[in-house]
Order: sequence, then structure tokens, then C-alpha cells
Amino acid sequence: MGGAYDEIDLEDMDWNSELGAFTYQCPCGDLFQITPEELRAGEEVGHCPSCSLVITVVYDPDELKELIPAGNRDESGRWVEAEE
Repeated sequence: MGGAYDEIDLEDMDWNSELGAFTYQCPCGDLFQITPEELRAGEEVGHCPSCSLVITVVYDPDELKELIPAGNRDESGRWVEAEE
């Protein structure tokens, strides 16, 4: 494939509130992760920690607010969901 990027729809990724990140299963078995902060900053490339595969996260900017759970990070960097 040689540095080709797989395009993954943000809606196909899983929200992991423990990590405070969207995750996606890599074929190698590890997880791609991308945070709401990265997405809001326009960063949409996810790297697998275990292999060289890279994904591009595809989303409609208008959907970003609906897809990202309300919340913030605390001092330790953990994601805290906003109480409704």
C-alpha cells in the first residue's frame, strides 16, 4: 500500500470515554485514537501505535458538535463527561 491512508468515517469510530478519544480497530489488533481536541484543531489523521498504518478521519464539520460528547479534561488529562 505504501503510505496510503484508509479513510474512516467518524461515525464508524467508537467513542471511548475512558480514553476521551474516538477509537478504531486497526487490522493489526491495536487501536487508532483521535481526540476531540485534535478534530476541533483540524487534525484528522490517526496513527496506529503498533504498526505503520495511518487513517484519515472523515466527517462533516457540522456533525462534529453532535458526534463529540460534551465534556472536558481534568488536571490528569482524563475525559470527564459533562452532566446533562
